[in-house]
Amino acid sequence: MTGKELIIRQTPDIAPETRPLDQHPAAVYLASLGSGSRRTMTQALNTIAAMISNGTQDALALDWARLRFQHTAAIRAKLAERYSYSTANKMLSAMRGTLKAAWKLGLMSAEDYQQARSVESIKGETVPSGRAITAGELTALLDACANDPKPAGARDGAIIAVLYSCGLRRAELVGLDLADYDQDAGELRVTAGKGGKQRKVPVVNGAGDALDDWLTTRGSDQGELFVSLKGPSKGGRLSTQAIYNMLVKRTKQAGVTNVSPHDFRRTVVGDLLDAGADIVTVQKLLGHSNVTTTARYDRRPEAAKRKAVELLHVPYRRRRMTEREGRP
Repeated sequence: MTGKELIIRQTPDIAPETRPLDQHPAAVYLASLGSGSRRTMTQALNTIAAMISNGTQDALALDWARLRFQHTAAIRAKLAERYSYSTANKMLSAMRGTLKAAWKLGLMSAEDYQQARSVESIKGETVPSGRAITAGELTALLDACANDPKPAGARDGAIIAVLYSCGLRRAELVGLDLADYDQDAGELRVTAGKGGKQRKVPVVNGAGDALDDWLTTRGSDQGELFVSLKGPSKGGRLSTQAIYNMLVKRTKQAGVTNVSPHDFRRTVVGDLLDAGADIVTVQKLLGHSNVTTTARYDRRPEAAKRKAVELLHVPYRRRRMTEREGRP
């Protein structure tokens, strides 16, 4: 029996949910998340709801309180078949959060809740996507901004420097206000971190210089730290899409390819660890909830593996191609 068949056979006849939103477990759970996570988890819950209702209900229509262990176990099995382990576990996390809200709202007994949420996470490991940015590429990107005499040149140079030096997420960067930057202390207060977490990040060396140059252009008016310089949103907060579009423009000018905003965050982890920084310190700098997330971007094990393999001798002799053989 497949996971889907088990879900359909074991699912009770769930009528569409009609509770007000402040009593609906999915709505209460989603309301507790940040805006970025809310979009992701809404999609996850919609997927699970469609799966368990055979495509007839979404997250706000499903009566989550009626799920039991046999249903959540079947959902886990189907997610494991269809998605990568990390995506499936994120969706299971959304389901557990909704079940917890159902219990807290008094819609499930403690026993039913504990049994339904007890499904284990899916084990697996993947190589992080993206790539590291070389020192030469970083220099070329900053030079492209420095060669632009318009205000956007100063702004974009500061954005790239802060993305790399501070390891910020796009949402964290666009959420910064001028009041979040302590110029005397050389420190940024990041308030738009995942889960509403705040942290302080040092801004030193070239990153501090780049940010100070941008502030000379920007002025001292309170408000967003990085602002739009054209179009209907001129003077307003940049969007995460605007950061992506800016990077596409600057990479093209610099002759650099295949660089995403998150690659700066990925690169600074590896660079700091390569330079001897403590992994727990790097974890705190980037705002990772778990040190294992930071460790995924550690390049040192890969370098050690390459060094070990280079100790091997493979007695292969390169063939000398004759003119008659030609080349493949």
